[in-house]
Amino acid sequence: MPTSARTYGQFCGLARALEIVGERWSLLVVRDLMLGPKRFNDLQATLPRIPVSILTSRLNELEESGVIRRRVLSQLDAGVVYELTEYGSELDHIVLDLGLWGARSLSDPKPDDAFSIDTAVLSLYTTFREEMAAGVHINYELQYLGGEMVLHALVDDGAVKVSAGSLPSPDMVIEPQGPAMFELLNGGLSPQEALSSGKVRIEGDPADLELFTRLFHIPPAPEAPTGLTIH
Repeated sequence: MPTSARTYGQFCGLARALEIVGERWSLLVVRDLMLGPKRFNDLQATLPRIPVSILTSRLNELEESGVIRRRVLSQLDAGVVYELTEYGSELDHIVLDLGLWGARSLSDPKPDDAFSIDTAVLSLYTTFREEMAAGVHINYELQYLGGEMVLHALVDDGAVKVSAGSLPSPDMVIEPQGPAMFELLNGGLSPQEALSSGKVRIEGDPADLELFTRLFHIPPAPEAPTGLTIH
């Protein structure tokens, strides 16, 4: 339970939620545990700018609130990992929805912006459109940074499974250059433009790249209202 100095003093579920996960870095810790347990060092690697003291504090706070727990590995592994509890796992869809909402306001990445394999995996979960995948069965392999970062997405009749690593025989291999994947997802770059410009290289049928942009998509942010409308 947060101390009184850090509470909003409101009997409100949203206020309580923000007391639990609203501190700086807290939701990013939750995000990085959504794909599975991680050691302290793993979290440091995926959150390179977080000070050690802050990471320690956030882990302790999330554990005290029942969002995460620590688990001691077997003798062979000899270590401790942090993982989401059942209560913490209920944040999965909330985090994905919030991520999609935020992605609508993203611009091109800065040179020093961190982008990890977990971020790449979660970006596909975030932008996946179930309604466009009904009856669709296709496998994609994505190769970032010249093949240094590889993941795959298995689309199966309205569902998707995204994981790190390559596939034995994917239906399509996509190799984006720079921010081209983000531009594809937000509609700033059409599949045809991506291929003709060389910003995206593929192995497979170009029609499957068009399908990819329908399956994974960042909708545009609405235009700013011109004035206050009272209903």
